Amino acid sequence: MITCLEMTSLDQLVPGETPPVPVELTEVGAESAAVVRSTYVRIWAPLRAHGRMEWSDEEWGAELSHPAIRTWLARVEGNTAGFVELERGTKGDVGIVVFGLVPEYQGKGLGAAFLTSATQKAWKIGTPTKRVWLQTSSEDHAHALNNYQRRGFHTFSTKPQ
Repeated sequence: MITCLEMTSLDQLVPGETPPVPVELTEVGAESAAVVRSTYVRIWAPLRAHGRMEWSDEEWGAELSHPAIRTWLARVEGNTAGFVELERGTKGDVGIVVFGLVPEYQGKGLGAAFLTSATQKAWKIGTPTKRVWLQTSSEDHAHALNNYQRRGFHTFSTKPQ
């Protein structure tokens, strides 16, 4: 099942609790294609996801160079812990297209703070942003949907996978 969620106002954001260690977001571009690719694989390989698993560094570089795409690596104590990719739409929509933590940082109280920061960034990159949306799948991490809902995202659609 694919669940589509949205937030139509920054006021709907329910911040996550302060994490046990800071999660710092560092914006990256095409020069970081190799690290973004390897981080993506580390996040989704255990979930047996498909998506961009086979993308080359060149394909990642092209994605990260697109003017509507902005990407941040999540770092914990200097180590890459995950990443988020946002995409600006043409009518004030911003999609959280990719969001995830690598397995060794999951279940450590970091996801809510990371999603809070990612959502705040999403609200700031539009001109103006009217809606932030995302999709999650029943094949995603078991806590993904709950995290999105607890941060204030509301389901607007579901569809079979």
